[in-house]
Amino acid sequence: MNQMDTMAVSALRVLSADAVEKAKSGHPGLPLGAAPMAYELFARRMKHNPEDPTWFNRDRFILSGGHGSALLYSLLHLFGYGVTMEDMKNFRQLDSKTPGHPEYGMTPGVEASTGPLGAGMGMAVGMAMAEAHLAAIFNKEGFPVVDHYTFVLGGDGCMMEGIASEAFSLAGTLKLGKLIVLYDSNRITIEGSTDLAFTEDVQARMKAFGFQTIDVKDGNDLAAIGAAIDEAKADTGRPSFITIHTEIGYGCPAKQGKSSAHGEPLGADNIKALRETLGWPYEEAFVIPEEVYNYAKGFAGRGRSAEESWKQMFERYCQTWPVMKELWDKMFAVPAESAMQAALAPFVTRDKAEATRSTSGKYMNILKDKIPAMMGGSADLAPSNKTALKDAGDFSAQDYRGSNIHYGVRELAMAAITNGMCLHGGVRPFAATFFVFSDYIKPMVRLSALMELPVTFVLTHDSIGVGEDGPTHQPIEQLAMYRAMPGVDVWRPADAAETAAAWAAAAASVSRPTLLALSRQNLEQLENSIEDAAKGAYIVRESAKEVPDAIIIATGSEVSVALAGAKLLKKEGIDARVISMPCEEVFERQPDEYKEKLLPKAVRARVGVEAASGFGWEKYVGLDGAVVCMHSFGQSAPAGQLFERFGFTAQNVAETVKKIM
Repeated sequence: MNQMDTMAVSALRVLSADAVEKAKSGHPGLPLGAAPMAYELFARRMKHNPEDPTWFNRDRFILSGGHGSALLYSLLHLFGYGVTMEDMKNFRQLDSKTPGHPEYGMTPGVEASTGPLGAGMGMAVGMAMAEAHLAAIFNKEGFPVVDHYTFVLGGDGCMMEGIASEAFSLAGTLKLGKLIVLYDSNRITIEGSTDLAFTEDVQARMKAFGFQTIDVKDGNDLAAIGAAIDEAKADTGRPSFITIHTEIGYGCPAKQGKSSAHGEPLGADNIKALRETLGWPYEEAFVIPEEVYNYAKGFAGRGRSAEESWKQMFERYCQTWPVMKELWDKMFAVPAESAMQAALAPFVTRDKAEATRSTSGKYMNILKDKIPAMMGGSADLAPSNKTALKDAGDFSAQDYRGSNIHYGVRELAMAAITNGMCLHGGVRPFAATFFVFSDYIKPMVRLSALMELPVTFVLTHDSIGVGEDGPTHQPIEQLAMYRAMPGVDVWRPADAAETAAAWAAAAASVSRPTLLALSRQNLEQLENSIEDAAKGAYIVRESAKEVPDAIIIATGSEVSVALAGAKLLKKEGIDARVISMPCEEVFERQPDEYKEKLLPKAVRARVGVEAASGFGWEKYVGLDGAVVCMHSFGQSAPAGQLFERFGFTAQNVAETVKKIM
C-alpha cells in the first residue's frame, strides 16, 4: 500500500468515525474494519462514474451490512458523488442525505435500501440476474452493451440470515459469473464472538452452492484484495465469494476486535487514539487534505472515460442494429395504464365463472407481448399460480434469455431478487406464491414500498376458499397486514374486469408495488367495466332510492355474496347499494367528490363483507356499521361448506344489515 492509498483508507476510517461520533449514534465497527476492501473496489476494481451515478453500464455495489452506512457515505464523499462534508456532519439527522441506513433514491450512489441483514445479498443476486438476462438478449459480436458486475459487501450477520442461503443457492445454480460477494469476516456479533452461534465453514457452504471461493487473510492488504477481485472476475462460469478477514473497529486500541465496536460511538478519547494509531495528522474532525481528494479524483476520472467509450459504442450499436434499439426502448419504457386496459379489454369474458388466478394467467400472457421486459416466476407454484409465460423460455444457466424464473421453494429470496431486478432496470419483474405464504415475503415487500419499486406480487388462493388444505393454507390476516403497509396497492378483484384493471395498474405503475390477491375458486362475472374497477371502488348494484337504506361493501369472492344479500333485502323492502372495492388504496386516491358519491356520510347503515380479518374495515363501515368477516382461523373442508360455516352467505349478510338498521 503506497502512502496515498494509506492516507485515503485512513480518511475513510476517520471520517466514518467522526460522523458516528457527531451523531452520537451509529456503527463504527464495520467502516473501520472494511474500509480497505471498499476503497480498493471503488478506486481500482469497480467501473463507475461519480458524475453520472445512474449510468446504465456501471458496476453495481450494494452494502448489505447497511448499518455500516458511514463507510458508504465516506466513499461517496471521497469519490465525488455529491455527498458533501456538510452531509457527513448531518449523518443520521432529520432530512439529511446520510440517513442511518442507506436509502435508495435519497443519496446519489446508493443502489438499494439496506439494513435488514441479508436483504442486500438477495437484491444483488437479482441485479446479476437482470444483467445476465439483458446481456443475453442485446449483446452482439463487438458490441457488449450490457457488461457489468454486481458487487455486494456483507458480514457475519448477513451470512447467518436464511435469505442469504436461499439467494446464493439459486445464484450458484444459475452460474451467475458477474456476481462477486465480499464477505467481511470479523467474527464478531453484537452479543460477542460469532462462536456463540455461528461455527460453520462458510467457505464450504458457498462452495457447495456452486461459488468460486477465495480467501484473503489480511483485510488491510490492498494488493491481495485487488488480486482476489481480479481472480473472481476471471471465473466467468461461477459467482465468486471472497472471504476477507478483518478486525472490527480496526485502529481503535480499546475497541478493536470487540463487540462494543459494533453499534456505538467510539467516544472522544478513543477517536483521539484512533487518529494516533492510524497516524492521521489532523486533530480536528471532518478534515481531509486536498491531496487525498485529488488522488481519489484521479480514479474517478477513469469512470468518466469508461462511460464516454460506452456511449460511443452504444451509438454505433443502435445504428448497426436498429431492431435491437427499438427493443431496448420498449424494455426500458413504462406503458400507459389506459393502453394496458385497452389491450386487455377484448379478453374480458363474461360467459362463465372463472377463478381470478386463471384470469390473471391469461392476462399475463397477453401483456408479455406488450411488455417485453416482463420477467418473473413463482416459488415452485407456477402451475397453481398460473404465472407461466408461454413461449417465453426459462431463465437458466444454459439460456439467460428466458423470462420464466424457477425460484424453487425460496419465497423470501424470490422477493428480494425481484427488488434487485427492478433496481437494475430493463426488467419489469413479478413474483408469485400462495397468499398465505406472503408472510415469508413481507420484509422484502416492505423494502419494495420504501424504495418505491413498481414490482408485482401475484398471490393466489386468497381466502378460506382454498378449502381442503385447511387453516395452514388459508390466509386470514394478510390482507389487513399489507393494507397497513404504506405505499403498496393491494388488489382483490371479484371478476375478469377487475382483474384486468388490477393488471393494467400494476403494469403501468412507476413508484408503487402491487399485490394481486387472487382466488382459487371460480367467481361469477359482474356487470361492470375495467374503467369502473380502475377507480378502486364502484357501485355494482344501485339502490332505486336517492339515498340508499344501507350500503354493503365487499371484495373478491364476497361481492357475489353481497349482491345476493341485497336481493334478499329488496324482498323485505330494504333497498341497499352494493359496492365492490377491489383496491382500497386506489379508491383513497380518488377525488373527495367521488368518495362521497359512493359512501355518502348520510348513510350510516353499512356492512363490510370479506372472508378475512375485519381489521381496518372500521374506516368504511363506521361506528354504526358491522363487518361479516373471519374471527378465527379456517378449517379443512370444501370451500362451499366453509363459506356457509363462517357466515359468508346471502342470508347472513341480509341479517347483519337488518341488525344495524
